[in-house]
Amino acid sequence: MIIESDSPLVEHLVNRLRDAHCDAMTFRWILKEITKQLLAECAHSLPTVEKKIPTWQGNFVGNFVDESRITCVAILRAALPMQEGVLETLGEAEGGFLAMKRDEETHESRLYYDRVPELTGKTVVLVDPMVATGGSLYDALALLKERGPEKIVTLHVIGAKEGVEKISQAFPDVDIHIARIDPILNKDAYIVPGLGDAGDRAYNTPE
Repeated sequence: MIIESDSPLVEHLVNRLRDAHCDAMTFRWILKEITKQLLAECAHSLPTVEKKIPTWQGNFVGNFVDESRITCVAILRAALPMQEGVLETLGEAEGGFLAMKRDEETHESRLYYDRVPELTGKTVVLVDPMVATGGSLYDALALLKERGPEKIVTLHVIGAKEGVEKISQAFPDVDIHIARIDPILNKDAYIVPGLGDAGDRAYNTPE
């Protein structure tokens, strides 16, 4: 399922990222803030647990997100601010990391680092700012599904229509939450209008 945010605040934040004058520190902060908005929108997919807690007027029983059953996996490096946004909100959730680099000639991804904890029975929140061709996201989802999670949801800032639809068709049981879907990829497989290379812009490393 593809869920594109209809929030005016999310649209505002995405358009701030599109601005070529957005500096790296602001870029990272906005990625984090958009992620928190998307996390709120996908909260119905997260596991919950009933807890009894002490309050100023005695004990209270209420529903809480079961953070112990959530693992937030970031596709390095551009997704690190997004993962921070999830873990700031759900402080007891686990973090995992996948490093995948796209070959600029073939546009295919290559996995070169995998540090993901045990996923059996967990809900995985996979974060990655950009979905262009969908190649790296496809590979990440295929890898994670082999490890037995109960559910996977993904959070993204920008995606090209064809890449998002490719992922939805390949993984119909994965909920894809995305801030904005842009219409096309150019000849170099970059999203148009997009916002440029998210990793380079977030960490001040433009080519």
